[in-house]
Amino acid sequence: MSATTQQAPHLGMVGLGKMGANIVRRLARHNIATVVFDVNAEAVKTLVGEGLIGASDLADLAAKLPTPRTIWVMVPASVTDSTIADIAQYLSPGDTIIDGGNSYYRNDLVNAEKLKTMGINFVDIGTSGGVWGLERGYSLMIGGDKNIVDALDPIFKALAPGVEAASRTPGRTGEPAQSEYGYLHCGPVGAGHFVKMVHNGIEYGMMAAFAEGLAIFEAADEMTPAYDLDIPEITEVWRRGGVVASWLLDLTAQALQESSDLAEYSTEVSDSGEGRWTVQAAIEAGVPAHVLGASLYSRFASRDNDDYANRVLSAMRFKFGGHNERPKKG
Repeated sequence: MSATTQQAPHLGMVGLGKMGANIVRRLARHNIATVVFDVNAEAVKTLVGEGLIGASDLADLAAKLPTPRTIWVMVPASVTDSTIADIAQYLSPGDTIIDGGNSYYRNDLVNAEKLKTMGINFVDIGTSGGVWGLERGYSLMIGGDKNIVDALDPIFKALAPGVEAASRTPGRTGEPAQSEYGYLHCGPVGAGHFVKMVHNGIEYGMMAAFAEGLAIFEAADEMTPAYDLDIPEITEVWRRGGVVASWLLDLTAQALQESSDLAEYSTEVSDSGEGRWTVQAAIEAGVPAHVLGASLYSRFASRDNDDYANRVLSAMRFKFGGHNERPKKG
């Protein structure tokens, strides 16, 4: 069934960036209609052109949804809390707000408590899948009241990759568990974002490991003996049966196939918060997180945040040993 012939809408989406827009597109493929809104009117116009229902503002969004309403918020973390507060003004007891962005799990507890006083339900969802989610599906890590989460199950199942996305883990038999479809109710409010936070912290570490390993290959022609290694071909052979085979490696191989020296990419790597929060959680729990912490600090260093520390080191070496370091250019 096409988006233009869907049933009456029962989900609202606020935020139509790369994730939000593709989420509603995937829902449309499963005959789940949405009303969409974004501060960027062109983003709304694009989806209206594809058959979805647009809203001119938050009040219009709420008015176009049947009750009880469910509104998914997919905006940057910096404006998530204010957006939730703005939407709540137009909702009624029994309605539900979903925060599907990369929010800090402790903020979920605050937002849920505020909404509870208004009779509004709150669900937090850690959403993984990136720009590939439209085709591959989204891995969903969900927090909230079980009854509310269960009522939204058709939405989650439509977004998730499905059982066929991976072979069954040896030892699992019978009816597939919820997790095998690619989504999981992890626990009460905040649990979804907590699980996604650690997921992204692990992601930092995996990415750093690949990057550091390939950098050794890139420098191998300076070693003794010298090896002129074909890095794109190495990543390609690893994808086929290597223990480190993974989707991250698939994407790395694709990037190297497109550009073997990656010259068009920046050497600065940002962090969006989850890595920091994961390390903070490890500190609070007293759990060693050597790799995750190092990968986070590596991102800091990529932005020259260690510039002053390195100058201090250079100064100390000169003062105690007379080592004449080269002055910084520029």
